[in-house]
Amino acid sequence: MLRKLLLLVVFFPMVVLAQFNTDRLVMIGRSALYYEDYVLSIQYFNQAINTKPYLFEPWYYRAVAKYYLDDFEGAENDCSQAIQRNPYVVGVYELRGLCRIQQKNFDDAITDYNMALRYDPESMNLWHNRALCRIQQKDYEHALADLDTMSVRWSKNARIYAMMAEVYLLQKDTIQSIASLDKSIELDSYNGYTWAQRSQISLSRSEWKESEDYLDKAIHLLPRQAGLYINRALARFNQNNLRGAMSDYDMALDFEPNNFLGHYNRGLLRAQVGDDNRAIVDFDFVLKLEPDNLMALYNRALLLENTGNPRAAIRDYSKVIEQYPNFWTGLHQRASCYRKLGMKKEAEADEFRILKAQIDKRFGKQPRLSKRQMRKRSDEDIEKYNQLAVADEYEMQHDYQTDYRGRVQNRKVDMEYMPMYVLSTESYQSDIKHDVTYDSFVDTLNSQLPPGHKLHIVCKQTTLSETSTRRYFARLDSLTTQIERSRNTKEALMLTLRRAIAYSVIQNYEGAIEDLSTYLYDNPTSVVAYWQRAVCQSRINDFNASQGTDIQLKTANTLSDLTEAIRLDESAYLYYNRANVYVKRHDYAHAIEDYSKAISLDVNLAEAYFNRGLARLANKQQTEGINDLSKAGELGLYTAYSIIKRQRK
Repeated sequence: MLRKLLLLVVFFPMVVLAQFNTDRLVMIGRSALYYEDYVLSIQYFNQAINTKPYLFEPWYYRAVAKYYLDDFEGAENDCSQAIQRNPYVVGVYELRGLCRIQQKNFDDAITDYNMALRYDPESMNLWHNRALCRIQQKDYEHALADLDTMSVRWSKNARIYAMMAEVYLLQKDTIQSIASLDKSIELDSYNGYTWAQRSQISLSRSEWKESEDYLDKAIHLLPRQAGLYINRALARFNQNNLRGAMSDYDMALDFEPNNFLGHYNRGLLRAQVGDDNRAIVDFDFVLKLEPDNLMALYNRALLLENTGNPRAAIRDYSKVIEQYPNFWTGLHQRASCYRKLGMKKEAEADEFRILKAQIDKRFGKQPRLSKRQMRKRSDEDIEKYNQLAVADEYEMQHDYQTDYRGRVQNRKVDMEYMPMYVLSTESYQSDIKHDVTYDSFVDTLNSQLPPGHKLHIVCKQTTLSETSTRRYFARLDSLTTQIERSRNTKEALMLTLRRAIAYSVIQNYEGAIEDLSTYLYDNPTSVVAYWQRAVCQSRINDFNASQGTDIQLKTANTLSDLTEAIRLDESAYLYYNRANVYVKRHDYAHAIEDYSKAISLDVNLAEAYFNRGLARLANKQQTEGINDLSKAGELGLYTAYSIIKRQRK
């Protein structure tokens, strides 16, 4: 009996430990997901899967990580494994549907959304994505049926009516499409894509003024969409507003420098107004993008001839004529260039070909840029060389509704604070030109560490590659073995501190905190240990807060560690870190005070100016905040300037 009891005592903790380790691996992996370190998170989920392959969660979260890395096939396979283990989780079907959408497998994506809707019929995202899949499949009847159901359940949702409008337009029913768009705009007049969609109908009807008005509204709401400027240029050109059209092409190319239509059409417009040299530059760029574009070649040839370069013009004309030997206008232009160069024999050969075909004498005159005539981009009729090009088909930008792409990115607001300074064995090359980051306590510790293990003070941790991740796991195994074998307390504690730093690099913050607490028990004046423990706890707090956990007590612990570290070492980085904790508590007064102290200790600490600027803006100190952001920009944090611009607007 006693033996059985002893076996239970020995065996039961091992079972509990295995369960605990798996849960912890999954939690650390989820934390790495939150901090966008997807490769690292996959390593943790791999370990959890190897330990307990029958659990669905590691498969599911590994699929999420692969989805973020655009490994859609791998993510789909992991979702299928998760579904085999638990077929009742809606989120897994939703994620697999998104993976299949990215692979253009809309049929199977619809199957996934059908399953998900069985378990969660009130999810608008699922209805929305299934309807978009059906639109992609050209199954307009079922798409409209889905949208009708959605319009009943969510009658105030403007996006539903915009989707209806798209389906009606694809069915060539412009009346119904306009009615749906008007309804969408009535519900939400701040959606730029809806105004753009409405403008497209007007463009197709040659209603240039109405189209321009709609595009004005769309551009006001979506000021960085190059396609909107290109469309408005088309509307303005057809109203003889050449200056306005040129301005729009310039704006479009500012936002999207490689836009084919922007360069091609601007080249035609520049040729129209006699700006031949700059028109050549545009066609040079078009031909760099598409070297075999005969329309651009011919237009450049005309311009080269006009600007006194007949040899180059002949080169381009010849390439066009090689493909279109009966292009009489091109033959006439090449003959003209031959005559300018005194090449009488070649000129007469071209002219004879023209006469033989009895070409109208008007050929050879360069027509002016044709208004109200446009060609599709794919239209290769060389006779349309002087017509503005438009996209082959207008495609609505389909925004599949998902929490996955947005889950991480949605945390990022326009005015996100710079993160804490952390100690790491991995250096981080910032764009900001710092003086060398230095702290006397860190420097003293580095003198005791072997090469390759020395600490760097970094504001952002490096995302590890798969190779680096494995190297750190191997380092942890080695350090653990050395700690277990050590018979010297001082040596064991130093190894424990090194292991804590390694744990923090691979985002096992709980493991790091345990080791740092052990180290502090015997070294209660270690600035480095207090510093690192505070940062690790803060990162755990951020993740837990995103899961809805109350973190007030843990935040107090973080402040306590930083305050103790500051008592021992008045470091700019420590004041900066403590200010970051105050910001998260919306205690802007104390945050501004600590940022100011950090700046007094290091006048070139760009992150401190940046964060103090944001804190001052949050504290309604507009002028002071903008001044701080300006200084941060001056020191290299250029994102500060875009914030200043928005604030001034």
